[in-house]
Amino acid sequence: YEFSMITGGRSNLTYRVTDASGAAFVLRRPPTGNVLASAHDMVREYTIISAVGTTDVPVPTTLGVCTDESVNGAPFYVMNYVEGSVLDTSEVAEELTSFDVRSTVSESVVDVLAALHTSNPDDIGLGDLGRKEAYLDRQLKRWAGQWEKTKTRELLAMERAHEALVAAKPEQRYTGVVHGDYR
Repeated sequence: YEFSMITGGRSNLTYRVTDASGAAFVLRRPPTGNVLASAHDMVREYTIISAVGTTDVPVPTTLGVCTDESVNGAPFYVMNYVEGSVLDTSEVAEELTSFDVRSTVSESVVDVLAALHTSNPDDIGLGDLGRKEAYLDRQLKRWAGQWEKTKTRELLAMERAHEALVAAKPEQRYTGVVHGDYR
């Protein structure tokens, strides 16, 4: 087996794994060192990707999850590798694609996010994953707590942003699947 890190992610470690026959897979695991509680739950991530894979939302096929930390020091899961380019800057996007392709990709991003958000958790096996009531209240409390635990200095703009979000919080009307850092 050959392992190579896939860079560009902002949270979990992602590796391309190539087996002896040349087939490629992806292994995801939490970062080394201190991590925020529940921020890097591999079983949860695996479960969600597996469930979303039953919808029209394009995700890699999950292959297995391992919670035995003696294997590589942390829980991890494996999924199929999907060949493609990461268009993470406008320069890369312009270099690799035409304007028409970028336009189509941009529209697709919106369509996929809408398909994800209109997926009913109960219909795809995620109904028991979390509480459905007061989602925004819990998220705002969680974000404030994460900021408190990780901040390196006082930043009034963060406090004001939190206050503005709390003041503008809409009423919850339905429950769907939401991706917290979709990009």
